[in-house]
Formats: sequence, C-alpha cells, structure tokens
Amino acid sequence: MRISFLALGAGLVLASLPVASDAQRADREISPVSVALQAEGLDAQQAGDLDGAIDAYEAALTADPRNRSAIIALAQVARAQGLPGKAIGLYRDALTLDPNDIVALTGQGEALADKGALELAREKLAEAQRICADKCPQVAALEKTIAASAEKRVVAAEALVPKTVVTTSQN
Repeated sequence: MRISFLALGAGLVLASLPVASDAQRADREISPVSVALQAEGLDAQQAGDLDGAIDAYEAALTADPRNRSAIIALAQVARAQGLPGKAIGLYRDALTLDPNDIVALTGQGEALADKGALELAREKLAEAQRICADKCPQVAALEKTIAASAEKRVVAAEALVPKTVVTTSQN
C-alpha cells in the first residue's frame, strides 16, 4: 500500500482530537487526511491499480467515515470489478449521508441495472430526474445504462426461445 506512514500517523492524531458529532459535521469539514488518502486512491484507480485504490479509499474512510466521495469511489471500483451488489450497498451508504447526492443515486441505479433489477433502476431514475430538474449528465448516463440492460435482457430471452429446425429429406 502506498499510503505514507506520516499521513496515517496524522490521521490517528486527528482521530483522537475532540470534534463535533458526525451528524453536526458538514461535508466540507471532511478530514484533510481523508481527502489526501482519497486522492491517492484516485491516482491508483486511474493507473489501473484497483487493489491499491481500494486500500487508499478504505484508509480514507477510516480517517473520516463521513467522506461520501470516498464511499462513492469505492462503489465505482466495485462496479468496475463486476460487483454490482457490493456497489449497490456502498451507494446506499453514501445516500444515507446525503439522500440527494445525484452521483450516488444514479450510480446505484446503474449498479441495479447491471444486476438486472430494472424496475428498481427505473425508480432511481425517476428520483434522480426529480432532484435534477435540468437534464444532468448522470441522469442521461443512467437512462443509457437502463436501456442497454433492457436490450441485453431481450436478446438473452430470445436466445432461450426454441428454434424450429427444418430438415430436408434426401432421396
């Protein structure tokens, strides 16, 4: 793991200081150590090192469990790894911190669509459209994901339909 011991030590010191309760802390008050660790995670993710990204994002959440961006980043890594169920749970955690987070809401909708839960994905889409009155790019991406997942289900269903076999008799 590429997390510096200095940053980790600073996180332990900061974690021991008295602070306002988690419910009272605003998002902008996320621990600087957590933000720095999240940045390391993003660097690792962009370099294709998903395991390193996970380590850094989890360390960021250890430093400050209210770092919603780190939770969302973990969810995005889970989707990239083909783990939509894990991503759904992580997005749920982020939405617990802010139910109107459009990135978490549409991300959860995309993960639901990946898993084949199209009706639930459509519910997330309706909720996202309500929150984002102007057409947000995240809403458009969710619409595309749902459409693509629906198309895959139709193609898969057609593959299950028995085909008529025509044989010709040779004399």
